[in-house]
Amino acid sequence: MSEQPDQDQKTEAPTQKRVRDAREKGDVLQSRDLGGALVVLAGAAWFAVAGAWAMGALGDMVADALSFDARDIGDFQPGMRALTLIVAILLPLGSLLALTMAAAILGPALLGSLGFRSGAMAFKADRMNPISGVKRMFGLQGVIELGKSLAKVIVLGAVGYLVIEANRPVIFGLAQADPREAIADIGAIFAQVVLAMAGGLAVIALADVPLQWLQRARKLRMSKQEIKEEHKQTEGSPELKAALRRRQYEMARTQTRGAIAESTVVLVNPAHFAVALRYRPGTDAAPVVVARGRGVLAQAIRDLAAEGEVPVLRYPLLARAIYFTARAGDIVRDDLFVAVASVLAFVFNLDAALAAGRAQPDVDVPEGARFDEDGRPIV
Repeated sequence: MSEQPDQDQKTEAPTQKRVRDAREKGDVLQSRDLGGALVVLAGAAWFAVAGAWAMGALGDMVADALSFDARDIGDFQPGMRALTLIVAILLPLGSLLALTMAAAILGPALLGSLGFRSGAMAFKADRMNPISGVKRMFGLQGVIELGKSLAKVIVLGAVGYLVIEANRPVIFGLAQADPREAIADIGAIFAQVVLAMAGGLAVIALADVPLQWLQRARKLRMSKQEIKEEHKQTEGSPELKAALRRRQYEMARTQTRGAIAESTVVLVNPAHFAVALRYRPGTDAAPVVVARGRGVLAQAIRDLAAEGEVPVLRYPLLARAIYFTARAGDIVRDDLFVAVASVLAFVFNLDAALAAGRAQPDVDVPEGARFDEDGRPIV
């Protein structure tokens, strides 16, 4: 049996698109153990802080329920009576409900998975497939879940046993104690058991979160072929991109053909930027930018200049300076006049300069007009 090709092995980290698509489908980092531990911890903390208050309210409710007077016999209204009794414990139970709901929301918030995702509610046929269910039960995921369940039973059982063992003398003495004291002792022991078990759940959750992260990262890993296919879908195939560039190039040529025909010189950077200038002595008061572009448009300007025998000179700093400080139809900025004038003087005497073997002149671009290829000032 041949080995799986390298292109199909899921050895690559997931792309941002893969992670985003998974989140939209409801596949997010989650830990039921973390959520359960937070809820139990919140409930245990509430019981430790507000347990006496709740028990007092519950006792008052029972006392009121067992108390009768003449009005109850003569004009008994069960609905109002029940409402009165419920109101007495509504605030303690409401605070418990609010605290546990906040804890339930905190779990996914800590994992960065908080939010509603409609994709999670979509019908998934594989969940109805019994073969997939058997694979989940007896596969690696099933073994991990079984191990976690056994760990919970062992940890929580041990914690509960230790707490009860530590309070065994108190438990054995409950039969001889005063009822009020016995109830208080039972409440204290119960609070200890709940807090201890909540701590055990927290320990299990701390181990479960990195495990869930590793499992999800492993599930989202991609093969090199999948990354290539995604890149094609996102960016388009090389053939499509080449066709798009050709179309953009033809459009750029059409738009700038007339401007280049009347230009005096084209300054380039040398490949990314191109600026076409026109200066007609006696007609133009100052050099005018007739066309400017970068990328495909710059290539079109250079090609049209070559076809029209317009001089193309390489001045990177000056080309970028004009590109970022003027638009087509604008005159060159004042602080660039000297540099542009030096270039134009060379162009107007180009034949003589070439015959004499003179190189194009060096020009000085003012510091306030120097830019990098992203348009950021060069200090």
